[in-house]
Order: sequence, then structure tokens, then C-alpha cells
Amino acid sequence: MARVVVAGAGAIGASIAYHLALLGADDVVLADAGEIAGGATARAMGGVRQQFSTAAEVRLAQASIRFFEELGAAFFQQVGYLFLATTEAGLAELEKRHAVQSELGVPVEQIDAARLGALVPGLETADVLGGVYCAEDGTAIPGDVTRELVGRAAALGVEVRERTNALGLDRDVLVVACGPSSGRVAAQLGVELPIRPLCRQLVRTTPVAALVDPLPMIVESETGFHFRRRDDALVLAMSEPTPRWGFDEGVDDELAADWLGRLHRRFPVAAGAQIETAWAGLYDMTPDAHPIVGFVGEGVYAACGFSGHGFMQSPAVGRGAAEEILGLTPSLDLSPYRLERFAAGAVFPERVVL
Repeated sequence: MARVVVAGAGAIGASIAYHLALLGADDVVLADAGEIAGGATARAMGGVRQQFSTAAEVRLAQASIRFFEELGAAFFQQVGYLFLATTEAGLAELEKRHAVQSELGVPVEQIDAARLGALVPGLETADVLGGVYCAEDGTAIPGDVTRELVGRAAALGVEVRERTNALGLDRDVLVVACGPSSGRVAAQLGVELPIRPLCRQLVRTTPVAALVDPLPMIVESETGFHFRRRDDALVLAMSEPTPRWGFDEGVDDELAADWLGRLHRRFPVAAGAQIETAWAGLYDMTPDAHPIVGFVGEGVYAACGFSGHGFMQSPAVGRGAAEEILGLTPSLDLSPYRLERFAAGAVFPERVVL
């Protein structure tokens, strides 16, 4: 059987290695230049949702949700995702996405402003025209889930190597799952991947008394401002007004202060909360915000470019990629994510990138 080396021990790489072992691969190495779950995965928000704008992304998310549910409450809190609209155009966009999601079987509900107060006590809704809510969606701690999968993979015989350059290992197949560094790694193999790192910031507040439990992930559709509960605090994030392309992971204090003000206005329950800490991580962005998955060269398989959705899609991608690498009939259609789509002009941008 072929020797498979998976480069990158984040959520995607860990899932692929685990599923390879589950499917019977007996010579798999999971290698990372740093530590397990030490890169973008460690800095991720940890949202898991099915509410995307394109059918392909919805299907990936649906398959992944089932896996997260099987992991159980110790790893996945099914608190729901609530998108709010404050303009007619925003509401129309939510309704358009709702139609796509519902047709595919996602149990997403349209919520009028009157119901929002009951769903999230303390939420400011005076400017909200409506929203959509999916109770199946939820949150997790990406590092915890990734380390669990790595442990399971190791128990099945996968060799795990930290602080190791995967390119220096003997292999028949190399899986490039290095997140924002995937373009650099692929370039050393003579493969050009249209991936750019984008810096994204997160803020954690000081403890907030009397947080409702469960508290959904709350997203302002028009602005992209969103927040979730983590223990007794809240984690905030938002699309930045000026994208910060590159590998610099600096924190912008002005953005953090702005987001805290937005939290106080949208969720007055947290009016006393302050900034406890802030950090930044990297998205591995592609031109259409969809991943690149599939063989991209002789013995080179790509699983990267997830544009901020890698953790939530990792279970489905891990299974499907492992099946393809082993020459099995795939249980999930990954054909929309081939590298060739860019040359052919067959892009279909995903609009819900938080």
C-alpha cells in the first residue's frame, strides 16, 4: 500500500490522516513543521454552520455536522447560529440563502423580530427586521477537536511527527494541508496554488455575568460582526474594513475597541465586559473562497484554501479526500473544488465568509 505523508497537523490534515487510517491505510505519516493544532486551527473562532450561500458548501457542512454530533457535547456544543438582518437588502439576502439551504434539507428557520427576544434574552432588536436560525449549528474548540482526531489516528497506527518538514520524508503521496502556508509548500513541488494568507483578528472579553445558556453564535449579516460564548466570556470577530493580506498576525487595538462597542450595543447584557485579550490568525484564501481539494500533480494532493471554513468542513473533507487518495469511490462529491476550475473560469464565489 502507498505511503502517504500528510503535511500539516491542523484540523484538515488531522482529519485526512484519521480517515485514511479508518479506511485501512497502514503507512500514513502526519507531519507538521510546528506543533499539532499550533497554527491557524489554534486561533480559529470554532463555529460550525451549514448556513452557506452555495449548495456545494452546504453539502460539505451537512456531512461535517453529523461527525461533530457523534463527537458529542464534550467537543461540540449545538447552540445554533442566528443571522440578523437590519436592512431590507440584508433580509432579502438571508431569505435567498434560506431557500438554498432549505431545499438541501438544512433545518433553518426564518425568525421575525418578535421572536428574537425570546430566543436570545437581552439581545437588542430594535433595528432588526428579521433573521434566520439553525439549531443544528454550533461551536467547538478547534484545538481540542484536532488533538482528539490526532490521538485517534495515532491509535490506528498513524505516525505523528511534530517539528518535521514533510517534504523531507519518503512518500508515494504528499497531502498539502498546510493552511495559509500551502502555497509556499506547493511551490517547492512545482505546483502553483492561488492561495493568499489573510489576517483575521479575534477578541475575547472579560467574564460576562448571567450569560444565557445556550447562547447561539450571533451574526450581523450586513456588517459581519459576530460573537459566541466561550466559557463565561464572549469571543468577537468581524470582517475588517481594509483586508490585511500577508503573514503578519498583528493585533489592531482600534478594531478591538470598535468591536467591543458593537457588542455593548447589540447585546447590552455584556455592557460591563471589557477586552481581556486579542489575537490574530490567518485564513488561506482562494479567489472564490472555496477550497482546493484533489490531485494537483503527480503524487501531490491538495486540501487547502478553505478561506476560514476549514475547521467546520474538516470531517467531510477528511473522509472524501482519504477515499480519493486510496482510489475508493468517494462518498462525497469533491469535484467542485478542483484546481482546474480557475483556469476554466468555473468559479462560483461563496458570499458568507465571516
